[in-house]
Amino acid sequence: QVQLVESGGGSVQAGGSLRLSCAASGGTISPYAMGWFRQAPGKEREFVAQITWLTTVYYVDSVKGRFTISRDNVKNTVYLRMDSLRPEDTAVYYCNAYYYAVYDGGEKESDYWGQGTQVTVSS
Repeated sequence: QVQLVESGGGSVQAGGSLRLSCAASGGTISPYAMGWFRQAPGKEREFVAQITWLTTVYYVDSVKGRFTISRDNVKNTVYLRMDSLRPEDTAVYYCNAYYYAVYDGGEKESDYWGQGTQVTVSS
């Protein structure tokens, strides 16, 4: 069982920067695809960024060029660097660890979430 704890959220003005961290315990993140999602008030949770175990990265279009996801498997931590923040980036940001594999005669899927960290961007 992997536990995820996010940190680094806060309040910033538009144009500012924050770096979120997601520290994992209870297991290594090495085989997991690690991602960040966010949920704004009154809206559905949405995908923000993901970095696979091979370090391939994916971003939602609205953050491309502004956000950078990275991972440090030695520190068992994933980061989300957020630059040029906008008021519409305001949300609770959640860390996710996802693993899926098919074996002979079966499959394994694991999906873990952190508790979230609030990011507020004022105009």
